[in-house]
Amino acid sequence: MTWLNNLLMIVQVLSALGVIVLVLMQHGKGADMGAAFGSGSSGSLFGATGSANFLSRTTGVLATVFFVCTLALALLANKRPEAPTSVMQGASQPAAPAAPADVPPAGGSAPASGAGSGTAAPASDVPK
Repeated sequence: MTWLNNLLMIVQVLSALGVIVLVLMQHGKGADMGAAFGSGSSGSLFGATGSANFLSRTTGVLATVFFVCTLALALLANKRPEAPTSVMQGASQPAAPAAPADVPPAGGSAPASGAGSGTAAPASDVPK
């Protein structure tokens, strides 16, 4: 998701710079400051009013791209990791510790120390 954030940020910055440039290139009604740059002449590439319409539409498109990128970045920044549905879902079960080989099982009697004798282990050897 980092690449998506970076891409959206680059598109947002470029669209913001484009909106700034296009707004500064346009001239308001009654203000002939734009004529100094050649956009006030009727013999321009887009015609007398074609330049104003083109610049206005391009500004609107870039402003829309800017706001869409802003909303997408806000949604990506606010996205939280999915929470588990129960308390025990996220907990891992610890493994049971392995019993040492010389400790008898907790069942009560251990094998006798003598071979083949059926006697029970002394009480001191039985774990409590």
